[in-house]
Parts: sequence; structure tokens; C-alpha cells
Amino acid sequence: MTSVRNNLMPPGLVSNLEQVLLNKKKKSKDNDDDGDDGTSKQSNEEANESTEPSTSDSTENVDSSKPVLLVTNGDGIESPGLVYLVEALVREGLYNVHVCAPQSDKSVSGHSVTLRETIAVSSAEINGATAYEVSGTPVDCVSLALSGALFSWSKPLLVISGINRGSSCGHHMFYSGVVAGAREALICGVPSLSISLNWWVDLYVIWK
Repeated sequence: MTSVRNNLMPPGLVSNLEQVLLNKKKKSKDNDDDGDDGTSKQSNEEANESTEPSTSDSTENVDSSKPVLLVTNGDGIESPGLVYLVEALVREGLYNVHVCAPQSDKSVSGHSVTLRETIAVSSAEINGATAYEVSGTPVDCVSLALSGALFSWSKPLLVISGINRGSSCGHHMFYSGVVAGAREALICGVPSLSISLNWWVDLYVIWK
């Protein structure tokens, strides 16, 4: 039976993830059985590989001599703040940069997790980084990334959540998805930080 590593993930999230992985495994087996010859089987396998994220894909760009950084956020994977942060880290050339972030804006999701819905995961394009977008919350993203289901590692050097658009200080921390992403990593025993930018009017062009 397909399973994920124990990293304090909510039972409902573990159940959802296991079901998704089992369905993918069954689908792959059915496609192989339906092929009439070796050529059709190979075509089915190639189609599966192109549409399903796998741990082997994430290991291609991993330099074992460099520490791993995981980046997530609350504003969504297409947020300029996340893109700028990832590009800056990649330019440094000191880290293996991996991204697991929400598909859409989850800025005020707090420390919520997805329990009664199947979480969808797909690969994403961010120059120089291995990236996945997730249909769940920032907490779901961090839990999934640290589970070992997506990446070949289970404990990065550091988790960075951000850069968030707006303030996450004071009572905003209770609602903030970007803070929750960093908090979830800390709960799982991984050092983390969250970054937010409460910009001035003359910096609005950065986010426009």
C-alpha cells in the first residue's frame, strides 16, 4: 500500500494523499494492460510520466553538495513576491531551490488544512527551481512537501514562506496564510521564516 512518511500531517490529509497516489498507480497499471503491443504500452507510460509529478523528476536538478531550501507562500504560486524570491535564491547558486505553493491566493487561510477534498498537484515553471502548485492551503503545501511524496528529501535546511503582499504583523498573524506556512514547517521540526512586504505607494508598481 502506498503511504507517506509520518511528519505530523493531519489524518485526513494523509488519507487524501494516499488515495490520490493509489488512483494514479491503478491508472498507470490499467493503461499498461490496455495496450495491444509494446508500442502502445510505451505511449501510455510516456503520457503518464508527462502528466503526473514524481519524485524522480525532482531529483534531476538536485546537487547533493548544496543544501535544500523549500519556498512556499500564501498569495499563490504566480505571486510576484514568490517569483522574485525564488529567482534571487537561484541566482545565488548556493542552494537547491524547491517550491510548493498554492495554485491560487490563500492569503487569509490561517492554519487551515484540507480534510474532505482531494488535493490536486501539478508541476509549475519557475526558472531554476523544481516547483509544484497545490490546490490546497499553505499548510497543505508544506505538509505535502515534507511528506516525501513530491521530493526526494523530507527535511530541507530551511523553509521560507513569502514574499507576502501586505502586512502580517500583530493580530494579522492569526489570519495569515504565509505565517501559517512557516509555522507548519516549525511544527514539523524544520527551521522556517515568513516574509511580508508592507509597501509604500511608490512601490506599488512592483506588484501591479
